[in-house]
Amino acid sequence: MAHCITRRWTGAHSSRPRRLIIPGAIAMIMFSTFSTLTRADQITAPAKNWALPLYSDEGFHTMTARGSEARATGNRQFKVVDLNLTFFSGDATNRVETVILSPAATFLPDVKEAHGEKSVRFIRDDIEASGTRWVYLHDKKKISLDGDVRVTFHAELKDLLK
Repeated sequence: MAHCITRRWTGAHSSRPRRLIIPGAIAMIMFSTFSTLTRADQITAPAKNWALPLYSDEGFHTMTARGSEARATGNRQFKVVDLNLTFFSGDATNRVETVILSPAATFLPDVKEAHGEKSVRFIRDDIEASGTRWVYLHDKKKISLDGDVRVTFHAELKDLLK
């Protein structure tokens, strides 16, 4: 039987640290795609209601990036509104592994980073986390949440009281 544990950290009201780091097998493709947009200074109009499905060399779905708007902001940065990153297994099962949702995000393709001050939700079968002031570092494959962090683990707790 699986149990659900939820722990909420809320700044000064808790003696526990507020920072959460979640390692993950999040696909490399996200930043390699944005890094091809190297001429950000030439892009003036935002992309509206965009979706970018990505596939492996074998033809399997690996990721879909979506947003209601994406705009180059100079300094090789891209602002995205209503970000939805869905990462798939990359095999014939086409199983969703991870979803990252945020109402606003900034991408820095040169350093392979995404971050935002507004809320973010990180969703997997075994864990769901939400918070504000977040950073996703692709090279380290981790997401950090630094404000109003809430984590829910979905896992079997064997021999908890032994």
